[in-house]
This record gives sequence, C-alpha cells and structure tokens, in this order.
Amino acid sequence: MKRLLSIEFQKLWQNRASRILILTYFILLSFIALMASIKFTLFGVEFRLADQGIFNFPYIWHFNTFIASILKFFLAVVIVSMMANEYTYGTLKQNLIDGLSKEEFIKTKFLTVVVFALASTVFIFLLSLLLGYSFSSYDEASIVFSGLDHIGGFFLKLTAFFSFCLFTGILVRRSAFAIGFVFVWWIVEKIIHLLLRWYVLKDAELTEKVIGFFPLESMYNLIKEPISRFEAYRAIETQVSQTAAEVKFYGVHWYEAAIVIFWIAFFMLMSYRILKKRDL
Repeated sequence: MKRLLSIEFQKLWQNRASRILILTYFILLSFIALMASIKFTLFGVEFRLADQGIFNFPYIWHFNTFIASILKFFLAVVIVSMMANEYTYGTLKQNLIDGLSKEEFIKTKFLTVVVFALASTVFIFLLSLLLGYSFSSYDEASIVFSGLDHIGGFFLKLTAFFSFCLFTGILVRRSAFAIGFVFVWWIVEKIIHLLLRWYVLKDAELTEKVIGFFPLESMYNLIKEPISRFEAYRAIETQVSQTAAEVKFYGVHWYEAAIVIFWIAFFMLMSYRILKKRDL
C-alpha cells in the first residue's frame, strides 16, 4: 500500500496543474500568518488585526480552521482530477490488468484523501501554534490546548469533503462535470433548506436539525462561523455582556462528528460499489 501511495503522489506531482494547485493551496494557507501584520485605518485610527485578539488562544483554533476550510476547493479540484485522469488516460484499466483489485484501488485513493487532509491539519496546527504563541495574551497550557476539537473537526471536514469529491469523480468521470456536480449539490441543499424552513416544517430550529444530516451542511456544521464568537469575547472583555459567550456552543458536538463519519463511510462504500459494477 505504501508503494501504491508513492506512485499516486508521484503521478500527482508530475501533473503540472495538480502540482500548481497543491502548492497554491499551502501557500494560501500560509497567508493566514500575513493577517497578523495587516494594518487598517478606520476613522483616522490605525489598528492591526493581531492586536484585536483574533490570534488569542483558544479562539485561534476556531478562526484558523474556519478560514483554512474555505480554501479546501483547491485540493478538491486536485482530487476530482486525480480520479478523472484515471479514466481519461486508461491508468485505472491498466492497474486492474496488472493485478490491482478494485478494493485496493479505492483504498489507495481514500488513503490519498486522508494524507491530504492530515497534511493540511498538521500544517494549520503548527501555524496556529506559532501565531498563538507570538500574539496571544494567554499562554497557559490549559488555555492553549482547550480548543483542539476544532483541529479534529477540521480533519474530519476535509476528509469528508475530499471523499465526496472522490465519489463524484468516480460517478461522473469528467473533472469539469464532477466539480459542477459538487456545486449543483450545494445549491440543491440550499433549496431544500429554504423549502423546509418556509414551506414544509416552518420552524427554524427543527429545520436546522434536519438539514444538519445532509452531507455538505453536516461538514459545515463541524466548524461554525467564528465571528459571533469573537464578538462575544470582545463583549466580555469590555464588560458589555457577561452572558454573550454562553448563548451558543462553538465547539464540535460528538453527534455532528458522527454524522460526518457516516458520510465518509457512505461515499467510500458507494465509490467501491460503482467501480465494482461498472464496465471499464
């Protein structure tokens, strides 16, 4: 399996478009660090983002993973192309002729997905640790490592999303159409969300619970938007509201993680079933 993974990454690295996308992804992740030095002038007052507390522990784990998850589409294109190229260049059929089973083929692709997700997670962990110790007002170990559930959520989110992209690549077999399928599915979920909210359930809280079982929405729920949390922290610091931060839980719920793990297993199982039944 290690040899197969080595071959897989060699194919990706030799592909110019994939190589550029992978490098671009990690370079853009590094740009989070540049936010520390950005200065703004508002109503004649100059301030720096790092001085506003966005890199404070444990908030930095939440903020950085949320921002980094937006950039996942760069690797999504790589994964979709990785699968589509197997059909375009006939390497899938050749691998099967050479003795690789369809199960081993899917396992290799899934391991590639996990490696991408793990590399991204380790990168964000180290970057957040560096920025946190450089700019955070808190450096006690109990505070520093109290928000690591977001790191775990980030890994699960990437693994699930990349698994979905791998599934669409196998299902559609063409890069552009597979990427389009992901976008269309996102639109479909949003339409269903609106229909449930205003015409079917007509209850905001119940709608959020139901839509939370959908694949893309469940992935998004792992790392919730961090802006309102930051505002709540700022409110406490300025003693405007002592209860603002207690209104909403911003960590990763166990059941949200369980839903995402289910979708990972589902996408991999369906990918294998499609590949097993399809005439190559």
